[in-house]
Amino acid sequence: MLRPKMILCDLDGTLVDSVPDLAYCIDAMMVRLGLPARGERAVRNWVGNGVERLVRRALIGALDGEPDAALYQKACPIFLELYAANTCTRSALYPGVREGIGFIKAAGYPLGCITNKAARFTEPLLEQLELIDDFAIVVSGDTLPRKKPDPLPLLHAAEYFGVAPQESLMIGDSVSDVTAARAAGFKVICTSYGYNHGQDIRDSKPDAVIDSLAELKNLLAPQA
Repeated sequence: MLRPKMILCDLDGTLVDSVPDLAYCIDAMMVRLGLPARGERAVRNWVGNGVERLVRRALIGALDGEPDAALYQKACPIFLELYAANTCTRSALYPGVREGIGFIKAAGYPLGCITNKAARFTEPLLEQLELIDDFAIVVSGDTLPRKKPDPLPLLHAAEYFGVAPQESLMIGDSVSDVTAARAAGFKVICTSYGYNHGQDIRDSKPDAVIDSLAELKNLLAPQA
């Protein structure tokens, strides 16, 4: 049983399946640009490093590489406009999220949300899914100078709670979450679902892998 003094949760791919909205906006952007739609299956493998990186990947149709600079400058505002209007039209909580967060709160753990999504999208999404009040701190992708996989957002939250990194836990879904947690000195639990660019998250060797946040009750001891 883990006994952290503070828990941080990733958002996209951990709490929320946001790909349906992201894919809708990517495809609508591509159509406006006169380019072929990419489809939800492709977008699901490209999510996880912020919307700017997602737009770049969609333009070239691949995980790595860079699009034409002028094309990107034209595409990004289109996507941002579309996503502002579709942040939580099709997105939904994963099964077990309500139960998992309910357990975390009932067990007395301070809880924060750490995401690479920009604040202008993070806060409306949390509000519409009725999660905003569950988090004492929300660190978005543009809150600080650096985002995950850099450890800064995690260390910032640990300082906010006054908890040592080695007594902290990150819950995420991707290698970015594992890398940030290890660099910060956190323990890390990952979900088996979510967005990890098509790779099995077990290959990144988190401390535990769960199929649902409802399983946290089997891994976390209540606060003393």
